[in-house]
Amino acid sequence: MASKTLPHPERERSGQSKDAKAPIHSQQKELRSLPPLREVIARHGLTAKKSLGQNFILDLNVTRRIARAAANDESGPFGDATIIEIGPGPGGLTRALLETDARRIVAIERDRRALAALQELAAVYPGRLELVEGDALALDPAAFTNAPRKIVANLPYNIATALLLRWLDNMGAYESLTLMFQREVAERLVATPRSPAYGRLSVIVQWLAEPKILFDLPPRAFVPPPKVTSSVVSLVPRPMPLMPANKAALERVTAAAFGQRRKMLRASLRTLGIAPEPLLEAAGVKPT
Repeated sequence: MASKTLPHPERERSGQSKDAKAPIHSQQKELRSLPPLREVIARHGLTAKKSLGQNFILDLNVTRRIARAAANDESGPFGDATIIEIGPGPGGLTRALLETDARRIVAIERDRRALAALQELAAVYPGRLELVEGDALALDPAAFTNAPRKIVANLPYNIATALLLRWLDNMGAYESLTLMFQREVAERLVATPRSPAYGRLSVIVQWLAEPKILFDLPPRAFVPPPKVTSSVVSLVPRPMPLMPANKAALERVTAAAFGQRRKMLRASLRTLGIAPEPLLEAAGVKPT
């Protein structure tokens, strides 16, 4: 599915946009004049679709907490960074991001019902909110946005890990990622060696970034409520990977090593078609 940047409604009507750098306090006033999110959902028939992994956050106190966490992470404030949001749905988190000092927000959405609702939001914030219609799994956000960039998103759970693994291929393109995951996945991202949650995802992610769980959200924070607790995770790219390695090779080795946890490591590595003893010796691992 190719991406399509939607025309700005304000520009369509007037041929020009308002000043994109209007004072933030005036932007907050405009936000308070918007209809409640539940009204937006009802008007656009925007009930959450399980097939799209949609679980909306409608409480602005919660979305503001996420936006504040992203704006105050270790990479620094939003400032002139392009903020990329994946799957904004009716725009709960989008509204909170528009309350910050972020000058440009690019929202990527494949659900046309949501895009219709977001067009109304873009009309209130001309020059600050850009809508892109497309499948996030098929897009590279760095290809059509300017640096510096930050990703802030309540990710659809059914594609969250796949999206993260794609972004790791170009991790240096982003200052930070503030993302929602199921608690179980978040624990794997930050797990330490020898802990039960430590595995392939832990190794790959921590090789390129510093992940940190910021806070948890209970199921009742979402509509509809999922069956699990969720966690907001911050990932700040490392200036350099933890060690020199080929990513494809590292993925193969970790897949073999953690793919069958009950097997001896030596036996697991043999599935790669190479003698495991030299690898184990180089890593300081005893052969038995």
